[in-house]
Amino acid sequence: MMIRVALPTHLKTLARVSGEVALDVEGPVTQAAVLNALEAVHPVLRGTIRDHVTHRRRAFVRFYACQEDLSHDPPDAPLPDAVALGDEPFLIVGAMAGG
Repeated sequence: MMIRVALPTHLKTLARVSGEVALDVEGPVTQAAVLNALEAVHPVLRGTIRDHVTHRRRAFVRFYACQEDLSHDPPDAPLPDAVALGDEPFLIVGAMAGG
């Protein structure tokens, strides 16, 4: 399946891409599968979105799709059909913090 991924500006700069990234994901379309495909195509992103060893999402990174926050969903949970079909992007967003 061809999946669309939207990255925050700093990660697009790091990966040297503009706009959305199109990824070919084999098998079930899950957060883990999308991130594995993204890191395979853009190895410079390894460790920026999730931890190198545990593969847990970094604290200030959030995942969205179809106007839903998927950040706390299990990594192997299927993503919405609209993402799997390429109709909607999987959004990786840098969270804001401060006071």
